[in-house]
Amino acid sequence: MTTARLVYANESGQTFDHPYLEMAGSSGGRWKQVEDDILIPLPPGSELFLLPHRIPVGYDRKKKRFVKVGEDLHNPQNKPQAVAAFMAPAYTQILSAAYHSRQKAPILPLFSYTAVGWQEGQFVVAGVRIDPSVRQDIDQFDLERLERRAKRALGLQGHNRLIQHLGTCALTYGCPAAKNYFLGRWEAPLPTSPQCNASCLGCISLQEGGQICASQERISFVPSPDEIAEVAVSHLQEAEEPLVSFGQGCEGEPLLQGKTLKEAVRLIRGQVGAGTINLNTNGSLPQTIAELRDNGLDSIRVSLNSAREVYYHAYYRPRGYSYSDVRGSIRAMKSKGGFVSINLLTLPGLTDEEGEVEAIIRLIDETGIDLIQMRNLNIDPEWYLREIGYHSAGRSIGILEMMKRIHASHPQVDFGYFNPCLNTGK
Repeated sequence: MTTARLVYANESGQTFDHPYLEMAGSSGGRWKQVEDDILIPLPPGSELFLLPHRIPVGYDRKKKRFVKVGEDLHNPQNKPQAVAAFMAPAYTQILSAAYHSRQKAPILPLFSYTAVGWQEGQFVVAGVRIDPSVRQDIDQFDLERLERRAKRALGLQGHNRLIQHLGTCALTYGCPAAKNYFLGRWEAPLPTSPQCNASCLGCISLQEGGQICASQERISFVPSPDEIAEVAVSHLQEAEEPLVSFGQGCEGEPLLQGKTLKEAVRLIRGQVGAGTINLNTNGSLPQTIAELRDNGLDSIRVSLNSAREVYYHAYYRPRGYSYSDVRGSIRAMKSKGGFVSINLLTLPGLTDEEGEVEAIIRLIDETGIDLIQMRNLNIDPEWYLREIGYHSAGRSIGILEMMKRIHASHPQVDFGYFNPCLNTGK
């Protein structure tokens, strides 16, 4: 097998593989050589991104050093641009793209930036498929069928604001979960909250200050319990592996609408016992979590960028709650027999640092988490590390080794990407 080569782009966006420099990766801002055993073909549905004002970095094996590519070998008048991959759902990055930022380089948009190279006639990435479920694979979506079904549902249920909102999510923003709702399968979204009690650096639905653009609009209303139940009940009754989830990228924190959620869950469970009702949350209100569980909530997924309080607070910038409340919410759900995932926003170099791995293991010891969802953190890596005040406090052991260590200490904890359906009812 030939060694993967550096991929770069010229000013017009054409991509090239370098004749002799090997691809490099980045871990917490440190450039790394890329071993073949962490490379996979670029997954279908992934995209390549140009990284403006960022110089490509490769590895010169003869000179045994990293090299910044200052000129385009095909046209010395052009300035090369670094290239990264945005991987399809169900894949977790092992290394970020390696590059050197020029002065005043703009902050990158809210995507993840995986190391990409060229090997044996195809693009390859430093990543791993973390979940076998095909529920968001690109080949699962017949867009003509989706549009027919969505437009029919929107026409028949013009009275339901939530369904109309999901139509925009599916047809305008391309949300896979909203698409699956209209296709009648798997996980359907139930966005409910225009408000939030955190100001996450990487929030995709609301950004203040103008440094970064949100990638989609946040829901502008609170749907009624009846509107929510109308969406959820038919989906749980009819869908394959049925699952509905509060807490989506197009909303704030659903726990702030606790009264509405409790009534909605009560209405849903009064009509259908099959399927899973899930809540994606920041875990800020333990008492509300407990009450939702009592009303019929099956599972929660709590988002974390770090199990270390200092980095958690620096990223989420919580208002009126703390990391101790997050741990309390996990304990509250587990004490009542509920299922708990953490949505671990993964960035190589921080997530797999030894101190971070130890903190995650302590969190599992304390709370009894069932599943770790390894979701790539969609953010400019350099900006993120600066903003949270990150300082390396130990060796980064690699994403795969991190998972091995957690599994060795807690073999009952699974790794994945999606919320599981806990009760098919079939």
